[in-house]
Amino acid sequence: MRTWLRSCFAAVTVSATLVATGLPAAACGEDDKPAVPAARTPGDPGAIKNVKAVGNVPDAAGAISINFLDYGRRDVMVVSGEFGLKVYDLTKDPAAPKLVGQVSLPGLWETEDTEVDQNRKLVFLSRDPRAYGGTTHTGESGIYVVDVSKPEAPAILSYVKVPAGHTTSCVDGCRYLWTGGPAKADDQPADWGGRPIWVTDVRDPKHPKVNPQPIELARNDGKTDYVHDVQVDDDGVAWVSGRGGVRGYWTSGIHRDPLTNKVRRATAHEPVPYAGGGIAETAAPSRFMHNSFHPAGHRVGDGAWRGQDLIYATEENFVDGCAGDGVLTISSLAGSYHGEGWRSTPEKPFRLQSVGTWGVNGQEGSDPASDDCSAHYFDVRGKILVQSFYAQGTRFLDVSDPTNPRQIAYYRPGDASAWAPYWHGKYVYVADNARGVDILQLTK
Repeated sequence: MRTWLRSCFAAVTVSATLVATGLPAAACGEDDKPAVPAARTPGDPGAIKNVKAVGNVPDAAGAISINFLDYGRRDVMVVSGEFGLKVYDLTKDPAAPKLVGQVSLPGLWETEDTEVDQNRKLVFLSRDPRAYGGTTHTGESGIYVVDVSKPEAPAILSYVKVPAGHTTSCVDGCRYLWTGGPAKADDQPADWGGRPIWVTDVRDPKHPKVNPQPIELARNDGKTDYVHDVQVDDDGVAWVSGRGGVRGYWTSGIHRDPLTNKVRRATAHEPVPYAGGGIAETAAPSRFMHNSFHPAGHRVGDGAWRGQDLIYATEENFVDGCAGDGVLTISSLAGSYHGEGWRSTPEKPFRLQSVGTWGVNGQEGSDPASDDCSAHYFDVRGKILVQSFYAQGTRFLDVSDPTNPRQIAYYRPGDASAWAPYWHGKYVYVADNARGVDILQLTK
């Protein structure tokens, strides 16, 4: 198992002082050449503060994404990676997951942010075009729909080809899927900077139907570009992250369309813009936003921006050393509710106001010898945000004042390759591509 794979994007140089990337392009997902191992200090024992490591699942080595399913009296964790899908029972001891079932698909590519349908007990697993030895140029992409109604016997219900395949996300209550990324295929328009979103109807999961017309076009100052991932907030707004920023859409209900000023019904195929736009270059020089979180219905923080509508997003970017690597960004959505983010052009760019940022470079607990420092997936509970930073491990931040995120705890094993942390019960489960699943408990 390659423990050094990075998430997939391509950095864009936005100023003469920035180097787009200090690594082969494959480290950013735009090329098909092998990436290089993350830099590590020989014998590095790692670092830990205000966190207790309560368990580890080594047979999940290669883990990229984690999700949880509630079966009433059973608590189940599903883990995806290049091995396919593994199913663990947490009921007896959530610190010692028990492997009960799996779908073996060796040769997949990453499977970032695999999502589940809690009600129908389905898992939606993306097939990136680089799976099974393919390439971004000509490889096949699609979606596996996996039935986990019986955790001991997960089974593939269907597979459908889709013109995108890096990540697949549920929208509109998992009745539809939005699939985006990675770099464009050879048979896609030459002026695209990456793949946008294709919509798949999974109301009948045995017979998914893909709409041939993509959506979320012209997202990067008028240019169609790489959509990386989608997160849906508690109000049902789907937030689309990628090159060019973060934009939110209604996918159901009746709403006023700010681009036409007409009231219409939002659907997964014809969503209604809500808010969002480009992230300020001063906060995220690459403007490649990996994933996001919108605290709908509640505030994350109580500081200087009390009551302000904020969007939290990760910039994923790799340059020489850590200083320019991707950071957590916090931006205000003020001034973006009238379609400003959809009217942005290179001549008249629209950018969200930056509120705060946080990066791992130079922080307590970091390994100064490693250059594998980009921000990656994160999860929020109350005022505590937990985030993965690859070789720099898992970081816990107090974001009660979004203008000044503060690190309060960290867990960085010497061999860390942390991709994504998840709050679940009293623990945080970390998908670590090298270590499997680490189970952590915040002690402060």
